[in-house]
Amino acid sequence: MNQSPLSRVGAGQRRPLATAQEVADYLGVPLATVYVWSCRGGGPRLIKVGRHLRARWSDVEAWLDAQTIAAA
Repeated sequence: MNQSPLSRVGAGQRRPLATAQEVADYLGVPLATVYVWSCRGGGPRLIKVGRHLRARWSDVEAWLDAQTIAAA
C-alpha cells in the first residue's frame, strides 16, 4: 500500500512547509508583510517553491527566538 509522504510524518520526520498565509497568521502580521520580507529581507527564512513562498516551521521558530529581547 502506498502512503503519501505527509501521511507518514512522525517523530524525527519532516513536517509540511508553511504557506505565506500560515506564516502571516501565526506571526500576526499582514500577508503583505511576509511578501515584503521575501523581497527586502527580514523575517523568517522563506523558500521559493515554483511561484509560491513556503517556510520551514523550524525556521519560523528560530527567527522568533532570535527576536526575543531581554527584560531591562
